[in-house]
Amino acid sequence: MITPIRAAATALLACAVALPATALPATAATPTAVAAAPAPAPAPLAGTAPAADPLELPAPTGGFRVGASVLHLVDRSRPDPWVPTADGRELMVTLHYPAARKAHGRPAPYATEDEARLLLRGVGTADPASVRALAGMGTYSVRDARPAPGRHPLVVLSPGFGVPRFTLTATAVELASRGYAVASVDHAYETSGTSVPGGRVLTCVACAALEEGRVKGSDVTAARAADVRFLLDRITGPHAAWPYARSIDRSRIGMAGHSIGGASAATAMLADRRIDAGVNMDGSFWDTLPAGGLGGRPFLFLGTDDAVHRPGGEDETWDRTWQALDGWKRWLTVAGADHFTFSDGPVIQRHFGLPAGPIPADRALAVTRAYVAAFFDEHLKGVPQPLLTGPSAQHPEVRFHRP
Repeated sequence: MITPIRAAATALLACAVALPATALPATAATPTAVAAAPAPAPAPLAGTAPAADPLELPAPTGGFRVGASVLHLVDRSRPDPWVPTADGRELMVTLHYPAARKAHGRPAPYATEDEARLLLRGVGTADPASVRALAGMGTYSVRDARPAPGRHPLVVLSPGFGVPRFTLTATAVELASRGYAVASVDHAYETSGTSVPGGRVLTCVACAALEEGRVKGSDVTAARAADVRFLLDRITGPHAAWPYARSIDRSRIGMAGHSIGGASAATAMLADRRIDAGVNMDGSFWDTLPAGGLGGRPFLFLGTDDAVHRPGGEDETWDRTWQALDGWKRWLTVAGADHFTFSDGPVIQRHFGLPAGPIPADRALAVTRAYVAAFFDEHLKGVPQPLLTGPSAQHPEVRFHRP
């Protein structure tokens, strides 16, 4: 199996790579939570000054206003796989959801300043104004707004390795505006920086473990599958952690992820029958599906249109997993995409003058949001989607494969 470090990995965050990793920053290898004030950052690299492209996410297209709540969940029934001395396995979760039409409140931030600082430090940007701009980027959502009436399908989003959950905000807000509750998850010690209560920031201990060969990619996907099981228990079960949990339709649950987060969607589906449908956005699979596949549940591949993720490409795990899938399935690639096309990466990359795939940022996000939303509309809401039947003039970058 060939799982290369994609060229865009060094463009957005040095430790945010397609596994296995071969070059991870020493700054990410903090063995415990760090204080909220990180160590002095290096001087900005040449070519990383803000470009003319605005630091702005596209507005959501759905009919609902969007609310956002942040949850801190701790699973004390199991140790953290990266820091066994921690007090259980910590998750930080942002829930975006359809908000009441007259919802009022403060705008929900994109990230904390500590999280933004650590992400930008990975590309050599230390300018405080840039940190504030990234942390304060608009999210089109209102903090802790009252939810819209009714019950809504749930989609769990898992980010790429080393990358915080906020890099999937554009997709999360789009889905929420279209009637979904969306839980974006930071898995402890697997991101450039995750702010948790008490002024702590958890950094990427797992980056060092993978660099040193002490763990495998399948260890990451197994940990994330257990995280998702715990998350579903806490937001759809009795004594739910979110006060508006009754607005979630626990009978309709999907999961999507970027990079190893996408691989984790398949692993989580194997471990938990509550997850009805899954999407892998440009991630290599680390677990072999059994003969029964996913028990007939639908799955979408969405990746780069290159030698890696076309059928018969360098990432053999896509061909192998495709053959094992026994339900509805689609294999789509996007011309001009790079590894971070399927996140908020294009907006961040272009604003800070970093290398990115040829596809324009607005098209990259439009394609990702359109196909992920169409997939869940068809498989969680039961609404047939012509967009998933074949090539579309509206999205000429997308290519359908039927190996």
